[in-house]
Amino acid sequence: MQALEINSKLPFVGTTIFTVMSKMAAEYAAINLSQGFPDFECPDELKDLVNKYIQSGKNQYAPMTGVPLLRERISAKIEKYYGHSYNPETEINITAGATQALYTAITAIVHPGDEVIMFEPAYDSYTPSVMVNGGNPVYLPLSEKDFSIDWERCKNAVNNKTRLIIINSPHNPTGSVITLADLKSLEEITRDTNILILSDEVYEHIVFDRLRHISISRSGELARRSFVVSSFGKTYHTTGWKIGYCAAPENLMAEFRKVHQFNVFAVNTPIQYAYADFILNEGHFLRLSNFYERKRDLLINELKDSKFKLLHTKGTYFQLLDYSSISNKNDYDFTEFLTKEIGVAAIPLSPFYSNRNTRKLIRLCFAKKDEVLIEAAEKLCMF
Repeated sequence: MQALEINSKLPFVGTTIFTVMSKMAAEYAAINLSQGFPDFECPDELKDLVNKYIQSGKNQYAPMTGVPLLRERISAKIEKYYGHSYNPETEINITAGATQALYTAITAIVHPGDEVIMFEPAYDSYTPSVMVNGGNPVYLPLSEKDFSIDWERCKNAVNNKTRLIIINSPHNPTGSVITLADLKSLEEITRDTNILILSDEVYEHIVFDRLRHISISRSGELARRSFVVSSFGKTYHTTGWKIGYCAAPENLMAEFRKVHQFNVFAVNTPIQYAYADFILNEGHFLRLSNFYERKRDLLINELKDSKFKLLHTKGTYFQLLDYSSISNKNDYDFTEFLTKEIGVAAIPLSPFYSNRNTRKLIRLCFAKKDEVLIEAAEKLCMF
């Protein structure tokens, strides 16, 4: 029987590269440094708290907006570390992971024909989320030297159709971070406009070299026009639990919740209660930068005699490698070769671009046990 014809909203979108490479890694028994998840456990205390709340009966729907205590403690944390006060009742919402929060924010405010500025390379969920809502992505390249934002180019791209600017810092996949000067530039560009901002800050606690995370919420002027998204999964080594949150001023959050209530409604109840308790253990997220910086430096040291050129990463748990002195293969073919022949799975950079990327760069995830990183580096040094 002939299949029904469907007019796809995303005709050029296939399976994500993260799924493809993880499947290939399993098929060829390769070390998986592709998809961004830790291969070590979350704290035992956090697991015990989840079990405590399961056993105590917190197993039915949570409020649509999230467990009140968790929202209150997120609000207190943001105010303490970034200096901006969000009303936990009307301005914070718990979500089924950060990607759902990003999609919900875009769906809530992007109309057909609206332009959305994003900086490439860009996390691969941004473009489909904009396009499925009828928006038009406007791609601006990050600096090839250090992946910083060219604000003059951004200013020139703004017009009366510009609805949204998407910011990601610390940046996946490059590891760059924005500065206070970047906030000032963004303030100047958006001042006296109705442009909104979506700030993806899921790696907020993974910043290196004694730098600090610069949240969009540090600027009162930007916070009033911004959705700020973060992730418990990245902070607590629990990516499989898929819980994140969004903070935004009340008028924006009201629109966010209109969409959220119909595509997710409620998020895992006992885990929310567990996070509400564990978030008080500030030592965990305050030590996270040092924890991952040591892993970054371990990987760098193990690869120092290889033919790869390592680009400096200031945040996240990703490391970019330039393989131009090793192979003329494009990045898709090179990562396939690495997986099948060398035994290490990585991510090509092309999926982070709107047009095929010609730079010979791959991304490794170093959120792995030390012995795994050492073994992977040994294989990569075989070239």
